[in-house]
Amino acid sequence: MINTNLKRLRKIHQYTQEDVADKLNVSRQSVAKWENGESTPDIDSCIRLSKLYNVRLDDLVNHSEEISGLMVPPKGKYFFGAVVVGERGQIVIPKDAREVFNIKSGDRLLVLGDEERGLGIVHERDLINFIGNIGIVTKEE
Repeated sequence: MINTNLKRLRKIHQYTQEDVADKLNVSRQSVAKWENGESTPDIDSCIRLSKLYNVRLDDLVNHSEEISGLMVPPKGKYFFGAVVVGERGQIVIPKDAREVFNIKSGDRLLVLGDEERGLGIVHERDLINFIGNIGIVTKEE
């Protein structure tokens, strides 16, 4: 998996093997061996590669495009799978998504919509924190 991810990410970022080697201070031959599956980068190189490509270390090493049908996601971006809308419009948020975003039973989520960009779901606490951070001032009359 890692060899496929390394090759794919390098091409997406339009780097040559020489570019990657220079950025990591390794030989071009090392990069070629990693991408061909002849060897595996050490942990320090994996950490530097994940930073170079802005992906999670776990995704760099374990992500399978063949299984998921998706390329390695950028750090902080997730694809949790599809949900089915019930008769009354209800959906079930996947467990992984609830864990990543700390969503608990009884939490209030806001459903936002934009006809051009689609739907978004935001936790109420995040909107409150956002509004607090932009310093909205209200006038008292």
